[in-house]
Amino acid sequence: MESSTSTRLRTPRAAGTAGVAFALLLAAAIVLMRTAIPSGSPAEATVAPDERWAVRLALEIVPFAGIFFLWFMGALREQAGPAEDRFFATVFLGSGFVFVASLFVAAAAAGTVLNEAEPPSGFGRSFAYNVLSAYAMRMAAVFTFSASTIGRRIGVFPRPLALLGFATGLALLVLGSGVPWAELVFPFWVLVVSLHILRTSPRHTP
Repeated sequence: MESSTSTRLRTPRAAGTAGVAFALLLAAAIVLMRTAIPSGSPAEATVAPDERWAVRLALEIVPFAGIFFLWFMGALREQAGPAEDRFFATVFLGSGFVFVASLFVAAAAAGTVLNEAEPPSGFGRSFAYNVLSAYAMRMAAVFTFSASTIGRRIGVFPRPLALLGFATGLALLVLGSGVPWAELVFPFWVLVVSLHILRTSPRHTP
């Protein structure tokens, strides 16, 4: 019983730490990729030789971002405990898994810019942007809605934080595929949630 209680008390800090790591890694990957590959005309743009390192680094970062996000999901769900609503928990898990899968697919497609024939076809580049903005970010929106609802119901999220989550989800749904850099809204929300969890969680276990 003591071990179980101690683990439950440490769970919020695990969620907060994993969330911060995910937010920083995903934001860095997005910035690197957007900087190296112009977003105005992704199908025709080429990657400058001195920018290829940014693409490689972004592709190396994405898997670790996905791992930390899964850890973040698991720790958040553990906080809900017996109060977990099965409907919202299903949506929470499903959208989170699809988001990570879409993120990995987008990264794999973006990697084709490093070995495309000359002149580049642009298929991998445009496919990566479509998967990221149209699918991954829409799943991120669903995840944000469900997480905010669960967090508010069990009392983990204060009202302003829940409202921020709903606004973030709405922005991802509406702006995800039409506004460059809109993808940064999601890691920003995760960072805010994670810092809130770290600030409010107990620092020492009895």
